[in-house]
Amino acid sequence: MDEPNPAIRALEESGIAHTVTHHGRVGSLAEAAAARGVEPSAIVKTMVVRRGEDDHLLVLVPGDRQIAWPKLRALLGVNRISMPDAEAAREVTGYERGTITPFGTRTRLPVVADERVVGRTVSLGAGAHGVAATLAADDVVRHFDAQVADVTDPA
Repeated sequence: MDEPNPAIRALEESGIAHTVTHHGRVGSLAEAAAARGVEPSAIVKTMVVRRGEDDHLLVLVPGDRQIAWPKLRALLGVNRISMPDAEAAREVTGYERGTITPFGTRTRLPVVADERVVGRTVSLGAGAHGVAATLAADDVVRHFDAQVADVTDPA
């Protein structure tokens, strides 16, 4: 059997009840939702945001929404934030874009969760293309002591 990737290992170690889904690569939110057996809004993207030099955080964004930069800046109390390029995101998390998850990152990063994920069962990327974990968002928020706020707009 293959060694589980760091995300799956971290998920198992967290004690959070979850289901892992393996599916092929998908080309859209709708395809990902169908492959995982969830609604598109239940897919949660983990976005890496750069607050400053060597200062990153993760933002959990419902699949049908996008980061609202003014809301996120106000929440964080900063004038400027950005998304690092793919290589920088990989350097910080250990994961390629499209596979990033808060579980098993190289260093534990602060997590901000959009308020729309609370109280829902969600599907997060799980560290590899075509691998996802379905679990209770409230367990993720609790595990990472995530800050919950309105930080997204409709996509």
